Amino acid sequence: MFRIFEVLKDHGLKVTPQRLAVYEVLKNTKEHPSAETIYNKLLPLYPTMSFATVYKTLQVLKDINLVQELNVGEGSFRYDAIVTHHPHITCLGCGKVDDVEDEMIFDLQDKVSNKTGYKLVRQQLYFFGYCPACRDSE
Repeated sequence: MFRIFEVLKDHGLKVTPQRLAVYEVLKNTKEHPSAETIYNKLLPLYPTMSFATVYKTLQVLKDINLVQELNVGEGSFRYDAIVTHHPHITCLGCGKVDDVEDEMIFDLQDKVSNKTGYKLVRQQLYFFGYCPACRDSE
């Protein structure tokens, strides 16, 4: 938790209970929630907090690189507190989003860089399919 205090202060931002709460939700889940999901999770603890506060907080956290924003094609964004570059896989059945952790992705980045001559600074790679639960229910 100390990291968020330092990063917020280093960027001249206030450390508010709402910012800490939004970050904690993301830090303690692997679900890649949307802003609405985070809002609904925090509403019982912060009944006066607005959806706009959650949304603005997510934008601030994204701007200072404490969270990353994912566009998995749902019409809204998902958020992840793991900001290192890693791919995601989305279930087309239930909408679940998981991390893909595999060293071969780094080989792919090197191959793309070598083939194109680009110096890569970031990537977003998404896979789409059906999770084991949805596949089994067919």
